[in-house]
Amino acid sequence: MTKYMIRDKQHTSSKKKVQCPNREFTREIIHRDTEELENKILPNYEEISKDLENKIANLDGQYKKLTTDISNQREEFHKEIDAIFDKVELEMIGIKEQHSIRELLDEPELLETINTGYKKLCNVAYFDDEGIWTSGDTGIIRCFNIQGVPQKTINTKGNDWPRDLVGDKNGALLYSEWLSRTVNKVQNDQTEVIITLQGWHPLNLCVSTSGDLLVTMHSDDKSKAKVVRYSGSTVKQTIQFDDEGQSLYSGNSFFKYISENRNLDICVADWKAGAVVVVNQAGQLRFRYTGHPSPTKNMPFEPRGITTDSQSCILTVSGKNHCIHILDTDGQFLRYIDNCDLKDLWGLCVDSIDSLFVCEYYTGNVKKIKYLK
Repeated sequence: MTKYMIRDKQHTSSKKKVQCPNREFTREIIHRDTEELENKILPNYEEISKDLENKIANLDGQYKKLTTDISNQREEFHKEIDAIFDKVELEMIGIKEQHSIRELLDEPELLETINTGYKKLCNVAYFDDEGIWTSGDTGIIRCFNIQGVPQKTINTKGNDWPRDLVGDKNGALLYSEWLSRTVNKVQNDQTEVIITLQGWHPLNLCVSTSGDLLVTMHSDDKSKAKVVRYSGSTVKQTIQFDDEGQSLYSGNSFFKYISENRNLDICVADWKAGAVVVVNQAGQLRFRYTGHPSPTKNMPFEPRGITTDSQSCILTVSGKNHCIHILDTDGQFLRYIDNCDLKDLWGLCVDSIDSLFVCEYYTGNVKKIKYLK
C-alpha cells in the first residue's frame, strides 16, 4: 500500500515537471504572435483600410462629378430639343399664316363699348372662357363677359393697384404689384406670390408661346430697366443691353408694356423713350420704331400698351394722339386706328379672332374694335 502511494507521488511529481516547459512554450508563441499582429499585420490592415477609405472618398467625388455631368448634359439636350420644337412650331405658324392672311379693313369698326367703372382704367387682358379682366388705379381687378356684364371681382394681395395683368396657359390670372415687388397668380379663387424681386420693381407682363413669363422691371434707383424671362419662379434669361453694351430700355419707373410676336420677337413699348423696342428671342436688337410722321398727329409719340396679332402685326397705343399704330413684323408702319372716337388710350389686347380691346384711361371704357377683314 505504501509502496504504491510512493510510486504514485513520484509519477505525479514527474508529470508536473513535464508540463512546465509546455506552458512556457505556449506563452512564447502567443507573445510572438501578438508582436507579429501588432507590428506587421495590424499596420498592414490599417494601411489597407485607409487606402479603401480613400478609394471610397474618390468614388464619391467621381460619382458627384458624373451626376453633375449627366445633369448638365440633360439640360443641354433639353435646350437643343426646345430649340428644335420652337423651330418646327415657327415653321408651322408660318405655313398657317400663309393660308390665313387677313387684310386690314379700310375703316375699323367699333363693335362694343364696355364701361368698367374705373375712374382711371389701365389694363385689359382677354381670357377664352371668362371674357376680359380689367384693372385701374385701385386694388380691385374686375372680370366682364364679352357682353360687358360683370362676372367676378378680385382684390389684390397687397391692395396695391396692378401695373399689369395677363392670363397664362393654364387659365390662371397673373398680375404685378409694384409696392410689394411681387408677381402674383390667381387660380381657383386662391392667390399666391410666384415671384418676389430684390432691388427691382416689376412693371408689365407677357406670357410667351412656350409658357414662360416675361417681366419688364426697373431698379430701385430708377436708373436701369430690363426684361427678365421666368420659367415658374426661375430666371431663364435677362435682356438689358445691346451688342455695344448700351441699355436697350430707358431707366425710369414708367410703364414698359411687353408682348411676344408670332416670330418670338419681344416687343416693348418704352413710354418715356418714345420708342417701341423689338429684340429677337436671343435678346438681340432688331429695330426701334419711333413713330410715323402725320400732320394731324403732332403730339410726341409715347407708346403705352402693346400687343401682337395672328398676322404678326404689332399694335401700340399713342395715348396723347388718341390713336393706335399698326406695324408689320419688321416695324414698318401700316396704318392708324383713329376713327372710333378714341380718347386717352392705355392698355390693349386682342382675342383669339383678332378683335381688339383697348382701354380709355379717363372714361373707364374698354372699346372692342374690328380692324381685320
